[in-house]
Amino acid sequence: MTFEEIKSLDEQYVMHTYGRFPAAIDHGQGATLWDVNGKEYIDFTSGIGVTSLGHADQGWLKAVTEQAGKLAHISNLFYTAPYAQVAQSCASAPVWPM
Repeated sequence: MTFEEIKSLDEQYVMHTYGRFPAAIDHGQGATLWDVNGKEYIDFTSGIGVTSLGHADQGWLKAVTEQAGKLAHISNLFYTAPYAQVAQSCASAPVWPM
């Protein structure tokens, strides 16, 4: 899709709760992004309220693919090892400032 086609769909179907930059991002690798026109950007945004691990990171992709082969999402009404392990990791992480 072209930038104009994407922008038109967005304007028609997405609630306008905030402004957007005039770029339609197509893909990324590490901290580099490319828009649908092939223009290259350095991604300094890291999402809003999320940690940036870069784009298309092979380790992340392998872990997500492996997990998706088991469970994509499960209610917290059930126990799962990853949930308990992440909680343990968070609880034992150093508190800032150290």
